[in-house]
Amino acid sequence: MAFVARFVVCLLVVTLAAGELISVPDGGRERDEHSRRRKEDTVHQKAKSQGPPVQGFDERERETDYWLEQGQKTLAEKLATPLNTNHAKNVIFFIGDGMSAQTVAATRMYLGNEANSLSFEHFKDIGSVRTYCVNRQVSDSSCTASAYLAGVKINYGMINIAASVPRYTCEYDRNTSDFDGLLKWAQDAGKSTGIITTTKITHATPAGAYASSANRYWENDVEVASSDCDPDRVEDIAEQLVGKDVARQFNVVLGGGRGNLLPKETLDEEGKAGYRGDGKNLIDQWKQTHATMGKSEYVWNREQLLAVDVSSTDYLLGLFESGHMKYNLEVQASSEAARLEPTLEEMTETAIKLLRKNPHGYVLFVEGGLIDVAHHETWARLALDETAEYSKAIDTARKITSEDDTLIVVSADHSHTMTYNGYPLRGNDILGLGDHSEEDLLPYTTLSYANGPSYYSTYTEENLGVREDVSKYDYTNPTQQYMAMVPMDAETHGGDDVAIWVSGPMSHLFRGVYEQNTIPYIIAYVAKIGDYYNGASSAPVFLSFPLLAVSILLGIFRR
Repeated sequence: MAFVARFVVCLLVVTLAAGELISVPDGGRERDEHSRRRKEDTVHQKAKSQGPPVQGFDERERETDYWLEQGQKTLAEKLATPLNTNHAKNVIFFIGDGMSAQTVAATRMYLGNEANSLSFEHFKDIGSVRTYCVNRQVSDSSCTASAYLAGVKINYGMINIAASVPRYTCEYDRNTSDFDGLLKWAQDAGKSTGIITTTKITHATPAGAYASSANRYWENDVEVASSDCDPDRVEDIAEQLVGKDVARQFNVVLGGGRGNLLPKETLDEEGKAGYRGDGKNLIDQWKQTHATMGKSEYVWNREQLLAVDVSSTDYLLGLFESGHMKYNLEVQASSEAARLEPTLEEMTETAIKLLRKNPHGYVLFVEGGLIDVAHHETWARLALDETAEYSKAIDTARKITSEDDTLIVVSADHSHTMTYNGYPLRGNDILGLGDHSEEDLLPYTTLSYANGPSYYSTYTEENLGVREDVSKYDYTNPTQQYMAMVPMDAETHGGDDVAIWVSGPMSHLFRGVYEQNTIPYIIAYVAKIGDYYNGASSAPVFLSFPLLAVSILLGIFRR
């Protein structure tokens, strides 16, 4: 037996030695996807925007006690926070168009450190919202606007029209298919209302507050005619902004998009021709209509906006560009642009000061729209900067209002395909190179897109199966495109859920995971508008009875 044992041991030794001498291909064993193995001859280049390595974190983070103390402090703060069970007099609803979870996380780093927080991340309550349309897994801004402003999920590319109506339908039964939403409910309850955006005021998201359209791009009569519909029978979105009752009652309208309100033969204040073919000057029409309704004012630049006497102004229209407003980084780079273009924060503060005169309160809808526009171009720096500007506007809104009576809801309509990836060191430039691939030995950026126009700068022109050396690009350039995997003329949206952050009365009602169209009903309940308005004569009894019954049953089961 001893001989057999010695033979087995010798055999094992020889086998192990052979294993060390014989080369085994990688495919012969399971690879550790988190390994940090390197090819010795890899040349580690750095992006032009990157300087010497920085630590990027607090030295105390190396200590276990630091994290124990942080966790205990957060728990104590949560335990000490009482529920705010007030109803809301005022509501400010912010939408960051295309503001995905990755966008929020990357913006923290853009502002200096991964451990930073955007203003709304300090809000007490958070939920998660599903964003799909009735007929699309990945949504657009129009079907989502109909969901979170009117409470109904509909088809892709349409605004406030039931999903039973196909897109591009010129004529249909509007009495059975169109619906109103949050801002109309507020007006019926005697509240003031307003809308703000950094895009065109007729763009899909703001249009969701007042318009019904079988195509989100019917922003003027020429676009209606291009779809073989009769502009005399199909009202375009700009016409609805000026002529529809809910929009006519808006006390504040601020954004871009003068072109859709002006005829082609008319130049705006900056010398740009309008887009309309019917000869209608809808800005003049707005002035004439509101002159009979109270003290009204039209402004087209920042200086005029900041000079408005909000204490005596009842209706304010501000249109600051022919199309979308300029990116913040564009404005900051030009003294002339800074004189003409207000920030989202300035527009929001002006609107709140004008609206709060109403003793019944107000509902204000605010869109940070250029986050989305930048993502579509794969301009990551611009998208993150616009998210930072959006955060500033929310911070100011919270500071000049009270949590006791003002509900602030912050969310996004949908996500984008930008990812925050690789294993970069703490302190690494979020907008620079993240690391090098172990396979093609080339660098890659920490931020990249699943698809988009930057495909053609990600791969070589000679061979689209070979990546470019992306370290040659200047990542300090605001319009530098970031890597993309699939060629598209514009990067697409993403289908993942988006977060909803809430501060103020009954913010706890927004916790959990739910459909996007639930949002306006929760807001309506908290603000006592729509079916929850005390003076409503419609059908609140039919809606409140099931709600009461469900509440009672839930209470019984919890016992």
